[in-house]
Amino acid sequence: MKLEVNIEKKLPNFSLKVDFCVETEVFALLGASGSGKSLTLKCIAGIEKPDKGRIVLGERVLFDSEKKINLPARKRKVGYLFQDYALFPKMTVLENIMISGASREEAERYLKEFRLSEKKYAYPPTLSGGQKQRTALARMLASKPELILLDEPYSALDNYLKSMLERELLSMLEKYPMPTVFVSHDRNEVYRIADKVAVLDNGKMQDVQEKNDFFKNPKSVSAARLTGCKNITALQSVDDGVFFANDWGIKLRLFDSLDMFREEKSKIEKLEKAKYAGYRAHYFIKKDVKEDYNCFDCEIIRIIEDTFSTVILFKQKGYDCPEPLYWEVSKDEAEEVLKDRPGSLYLKLDSTKLILLEK
Repeated sequence: MKLEVNIEKKLPNFSLKVDFCVETEVFALLGASGSGKSLTLKCIAGIEKPDKGRIVLGERVLFDSEKKINLPARKRKVGYLFQDYALFPKMTVLENIMISGASREEAERYLKEFRLSEKKYAYPPTLSGGQKQRTALARMLASKPELILLDEPYSALDNYLKSMLERELLSMLEKYPMPTVFVSHDRNEVYRIADKVAVLDNGKMQDVQEKNDFFKNPKSVSAARLTGCKNITALQSVDDGVFFANDWGIKLRLFDSLDMFREEKSKIEKLEKAKYAGYRAHYFIKKDVKEDYNCFDCEIIRIIEDTFSTVILFKQKGYDCPEPLYWEVSKDEAEEVLKDRPGSLYLKLDSTKLILLEK
């Protein structure tokens, strides 16, 4: 089974344009609020109608603007898990499952599978968050879907409940494998759940990558930011393998020697396309002396205490950086670094960990 989506829809604030395929896997749409993630799901489900394009699930055409095909939602065989679960408050758990078309016998089986048998005559307002999700999942599966859509189901939950419900969802996806589209603005959630990731930015789909490659080698500035990379600069070529980081105020040398520059052809090709570079906050290396390349003479701007780490905001001394850089360290390391203030602090980049970005 495969889902193919190639649609466009114009709205007052932006235009949605997405093109992707999903096999039997979890495909994540990652983007900020208002980027078009939920709208994409609604178009697939038949809740919203695209202006043009095509949606195909397996051998069935769900939508085709040229052929005037637009199957109603009830005929699409799509399971949709909403943010608030959308349970019917005046129906019991059993009735919520049976309304999907399941027989009493089938509903009882799902009740047992999702540990809801004791709650089958309870009403949604009396259920816990976990029970509500299990009811919604049972109802979704009882409709015998060929595709699952997950619309940020954990956005309003605390971390403990989110972790518990996430495990249950992953178990369900393993037991009932089918094409699944999952939307989120939470990179950690996407990393735990998805197999493939695409970035949605203001309605436009930018990148589709395998999950591990996406987080290791994002292709665009917006993708890098969504993966949690906070330090990003525009690049200006200076010499072979040497760039000036416009937003950081330092020279970057991406090869230890000219010979290495000449040997690494694949990296040279990427360098020729690179317009920006990113660097993750936990990769900086503290140095005793300042070096000519890849090194900051730091002016500390602010210290931010997190739960288990410390974030030090800094900039290149004497340079007008548009945004401070982030250095994240353990609390013990931060204490060691900060005890020397107001002495000099030199931080070096590992050039092998620079993320080169084309757009």
